[in-house]
Amino acid sequence: MSYTWGVAADWESRLDRWLAEGVLDHETAERIRAWERGQAQSQGLRWPILLALVCGAVLVAAGVLLFVSAHWDQLSPAGRMTVVLLLVAGFHAGGAAVAERFEALSMAMHTVGTVALGAGIALAGQIFNLSEHWPSAVLLWAVGGALGWLLLGHWTQAALTAILVPWWLAGEWVTRRTGSFGTLPVAVGICALSATYLSARRSAADSALRKALGWIGGLALLPAVALTASESWTTTPFRSADAPAWAAAIVLPIGIAFLLRGREAVWNATAVFWTLVLAALAGSSPEHLGIYFWCAVGAVGLSIWGIHDSRPERINLGIAVFACTVFAFYFSSVMDKMGRSESLMGLGVLFLGGGWLLERTRRRLMAHIRPEAS
Repeated sequence: MSYTWGVAADWESRLDRWLAEGVLDHETAERIRAWERGQAQSQGLRWPILLALVCGAVLVAAGVLLFVSAHWDQLSPAGRMTVVLLLVAGFHAGGAAVAERFEALSMAMHTVGTVALGAGIALAGQIFNLSEHWPSAVLLWAVGGALGWLLLGHWTQAALTAILVPWWLAGEWVTRRTGSFGTLPVAVGICALSATYLSARRSAADSALRKALGWIGGLALLPAVALTASESWTTTPFRSADAPAWAAAIVLPIGIAFLLRGREAVWNATAVFWTLVLAALAGSSPEHLGIYFWCAVGAVGLSIWGIHDSRPERINLGIAVFACTVFAFYFSSVMDKMGRSESLMGLGVLFLGGGWLLERTRRRLMAHIRPEAS
């Protein structure tokens, strides 16, 4: 199984453990590292092939769904159910058929099959007029992804499961709790979990699953922070009735971080604490000055975390969070107190001067990154 597409063995951590125990000397360990990295490069696929596979899988799935939707009203209930079954089984059968000849294509086909499972579950519920409770459908979809991960070992199935399980938990809570406090624990949990996924990256030799989790966390973190900061409350956000949701929002991210990072999960616990304080500040004042300050603190902390782990994406994301915080503060608290021309000139100065200063700071922080870590 290739190191680019498969769930590669975590040989780097084992090698470090063997070095610490004296089983291997440093010269032998370096020779093993060089050989393993050479194998990863020789077995990996070129980016045009990867792009073709990803685009092909997405286009085929979209085409099939469009074809089914265009002819849905013309099909009988039996025909509809047949189409649903073929939609799910056909892709998995195709993936199994090419597994030995083209592993990457097989993985793409199986992934599209699992994505199609979600559409199949929704269509089946429509065919049989089942009672509407969409979190249950997401749960069935997540179970399908988890079974695919267990049976196939593909990182794509694991990545889908990592998205669907939190989606199901958030959906169950939102449908059961209403009011101004219903979504606050969900926002905190998503924000903390995004930080956990982002921290899955450790080195250039990370498995494809860790890289995928890092991308998921990086893409979700900024929207999750904005969602948490925009939640409002008037009395207290931490009510006893919401204790199960708060427990899940705190325990799950830290527990997953411990599985991914071991003792280094203490950094994730700090990120969870930061998220809880952000939630508490969300209704602190109409000006939200505390939120802006706390987001700036979080941006600095994320950059320090990136330096500690030698992860450039965390430094870049920390700079991005700081920039978004400054611009949000300017638009909400400064711009409306100035005239039109003055506010535009101030915005231009902010873009020019702030951009230069942030880029200079980013380069200085990047200088602390170990070259082999990225």
